[in-house]
Formats: sequence, structure tokens, C-alpha cells
Amino acid sequence: MLDRFYLIVDSAAWIARLLPCGVRLVQLRIKDKPDATLRAEIIEAKALCSREGANLVVNDHWQQAIDAGCDFIHLGQGNLDTADLPAIRRAGIKFGVSTHDEAELSIALDVSPDYIALGPIYPTILKAMAFAPQGLPRITEWKKKIGKIPLVGIGGITLERVAGVLQAGADSAAVVTDISRNADPDRRARDWVKATRFRPRSKQP
Repeated sequence: MLDRFYLIVDSAAWIARLLPCGVRLVQLRIKDKPDATLRAEIIEAKALCSREGANLVVNDHWQQAIDAGCDFIHLGQGNLDTADLPAIRRAGIKFGVSTHDEAELSIALDVSPDYIALGPIYPTILKAMAFAPQGLPRITEWKKKIGKIPLVGIGGITLERVAGVLQAGADSAAVVTDISRNADPDRRARDWVKATRFRPRSKQP
């Protein structure tokens, strides 16, 4: 089971800052860094998450993730041709795959991932996307197709939108800028934890 709050950050420093807020699932997404720097960041992030009982997902860099004994790897469609999936499995590491359309979903299902990510759900400012926003109905459609495989919604998800994403069928909601670009990231992260993990007790008849 994935935690419903799936944080994505670009440094171990962010992980150290936000784990005390209650984060239990975090992806380290680092681009264009020297290998030595990348390995150091992954090792530090793994140590931090292990101490707090959180799951660390490493984006793309599957060999470094294996070497550091990480929990999860996240692969984009472009990584599936080069990643050594049998080696990842032998290392006991789970992996998720990004999808944006029916063709990519079919490719992802063929490799039996441990979760599937669908995006962008809403317009996103994180990066230029070749795909239009998917919308909430696509979440419901995707979940029916993949069954028990956990589904992660990603792209433009804010605290105000997360309830709708989960109600539409996503098992987890990934967030980047709604926290990292918030004026108070720590408080925003705590609010995400409350919104996704804690539920009021049902009223007794």
C-alpha cells in the first residue's frame, strides 16, 4: 500500500526538512547532477527515510537506487528500454511507471509495475508537457483498467484538489510545487498529511 500523500522533492535537504511533518512516501527527483553528487544525495535520503520509517522512491536512477538499497524506483516511459528490470526485482526493489495515454498504459502493464502513475491530472507548472490534462474521469477509467495495482495521480494537484483525486479512484496523490513553492512548506505538508491520512470518526446511529 502506498501512502496517499506522495511528496516529490529534488534534494535530501527537502526530505530532512519535511519528514518531521509526517511525510511517509517521498520521491527524490534529481536531474543533471554529477554521479558522485547524485549517489551522495540518494544515500543521505535513504538514511533519513529509514530513520523515520518512510519509503523513499528514486526517480530514474535505478542502478544508484539498487546500490543504496532503496525501497522504490520510479521510471518514465523513456527509461523502460534501458532499465534492468530483472536486476531491480532481484534487489527486492519495487518500481512504478509513468503513463499519459493508452499506449503507455499498455507498455507499463506489460512490465508488471508495483504502481502506475497517471498525469498530468491538472495543468502543471513543473515542466512542459506533451499531453493535455487528464482530468478526474480519466483517473476512474484508469483505475478500472488496472485493478489492484496502486494508481498515483500527478500533475497540478493541490491541497484543495486532493480530495477529488482520491475520490475519483487514485490510491495516492503526488505533489511537488503545491508544497515546494508554498510560502510555508512545512505547514502545507502537515496540512496534506491531515487531509490524506486522518479521517473523522463516523457518527454512531
